Amino acid sequence: MASSRGGYWNRLVRRLTSDVTELDADDLSREVDAVGAQRACDCRSGEEVTVLGRLRSVELCPRDAAATLEAELYDGTEGVTLVWLGRRRIAGIEPGRTLKARGRLAVRDGRKVLYNPYYELQTS
Repeated sequence: MASSRGGYWNRLVRRLTSDVTELDADDLSREVDAVGAQRACDCRSGEEVTVLGRLRSVELCPRDAAATLEAELYDGTEGVTLVWLGRRRIAGIEPGRTLKARGRLAVRDGRKVLYNPYYELQTS
């Protein structure tokens, strides 16, 4: 009984004294484990991966004539850039949304990237 109380108090103190972004990262990491996705920090270039996280930013990047929609997905460990080629907007893809994305991981300019990933919007 004492160990469960100590665990409760340790968690409570941690919740009260930790930074909000740190707590959010912990929550995201637990969600990743719950749905069977991979942590972004464990993914390697060339692998078929499934990642789950929250969109930090979404932007239209017109390069030359073809537009691309880029979104940064953060899973609590590391960010992955999602890139949809030839798209200007996708319904539901907006900052703050949680989604699961699947595709082959590449590295561009030192950042992990999924091009044209399959995705599922998650409910809160």
